[in-house]
Amino acid sequence: MATIAAPPPPKKVNRIGLEVLPYKGGKTTLCAGCGHNSISERIIEVFYELGIEPWKVAKMSGIGCSSKTPAYFLNQAHGFNSVHGRAPSVSTGALLANKNLIGVVVTGDGDTASIGIGQFVHMLRRNIPLMYIIENNGVYGLTKGQFSATADRGSKQKTGVINDMQPIDCCLLGIELGATMVARSFSGDKRQLTSILKACVSHRGLSVIDVISPCVTFNDHEGSTKSYSYVKDHEIALHEIDYVPYYEEISVEIEEGESREVRLHDGSLLRLRKLNRDYDPTNKMQAITALHDAETKGEVLTGILYTEQGRETVHDMLNTVDEALGTLPQSRTQPGPEALAAMMEELR
Repeated sequence: MATIAAPPPPKKVNRIGLEVLPYKGGKTTLCAGCGHNSISERIIEVFYELGIEPWKVAKMSGIGCSSKTPAYFLNQAHGFNSVHGRAPSVSTGALLANKNLIGVVVTGDGDTASIGIGQFVHMLRRNIPLMYIIENNGVYGLTKGQFSATADRGSKQKTGVINDMQPIDCCLLGIELGATMVARSFSGDKRQLTSILKACVSHRGLSVIDVISPCVTFNDHEGSTKSYSYVKDHEIALHEIDYVPYYEEISVEIEEGESREVRLHDGSLLRLRKLNRDYDPTNKMQAITALHDAETKGEVLTGILYTEQGRETVHDMLNTVDEALGTLPQSRTQPGPEALAAMMEELR
C-alpha cells in the first residue's frame, strides 16, 4: 500500500503575507565579519517583522564600504547610489517628490563627517523625515584604513600611527542641529539595534543612528576604539529598549519610576527601562552632557539618546501635497497665464 507523503509545512510569512525573500538583497561583497553585514541583517528583520511593503521604501547612499550595503537588503525597494557625501540632498529630493516613501539612508563616517558634512548639517536643520544610518568604523576602508573624522583621539592604526585629532561626534551634531530622534548602537548588539531601528521607522521626522561597526580588516586590533573587543568592554547602555508596534495590543504593568515611555507618531510605543541612571531622552541638554561625560571616560554610550515628538518636518514647512509629484496633472504643476501675470504684478 502506497504511503501518502505529508504536505510540506506552510511557508513562514509576515503580517501582510510576504515571505522574507522580498526583504533580502544581493550577496554581500564586504569582508567576512564586517559589522556592516550585521546592520543589513537587522534592517531585513525590522522591515519584515513590521510588515512594511519593500516597494514603499527608498534606500539611498553615497560612496564607501557602507554605501554598498543597500544592495544587500530590500531588493524590491527603490534605490539610488549617489556621489560621495551627497546622499542627504538626493534623499531630500526623493522624499519631497513623494512623501509617501519611507526613506532609508545608509552612509559612513567618512561620507557623513568629512566630504558630506555640509549636506549632513543642512539635512539636520530641515528635519527631513527619513532614517539616516551611519555605519561608523573610524577608518576609510576603501583606501587602506586611514583615520576618518570620527576616530577617537589617541586611537591607533594597524601601522602604529596614533590619531591626535579631536573626533566629530555625529550624535552630538544630530541633537544640537535638529534631528528629532538620535541613537547610538553597536553592530554586534542585535537586540538593541533591532529595537532602535523599529522605533526610527515609526518616528515622524529625522532619525540619526550612529552604529559602531568594526572594520575587521583595518580597525579591529588592540589600540583601536572602534574594535569589537573595545566596544564590548566599554559599551554603556542607557536603558533596555522595548518596541511595541501599533498593531499589537499595548499593555503596561511596570511600576512608577522603573521605565519611561514614548508614544510614537503612528501609535507604536517605545518603552525605555532604566538600568543604572535616571535618563530622560526628551531632555536635550541632558543628552548632550551625557555624551560629553562618556567621551571623557572613554565610554561608548548606546541607546536612544534623544527624541522629540511633534516638531514640524520639511513637509509641514513647505505644505507639500499628499500625492507623488510625478502623478500630478499638468494643470496642478504648471501655473496658468493668470497666475504668472499675478506674480509679475507683485514684482513691479
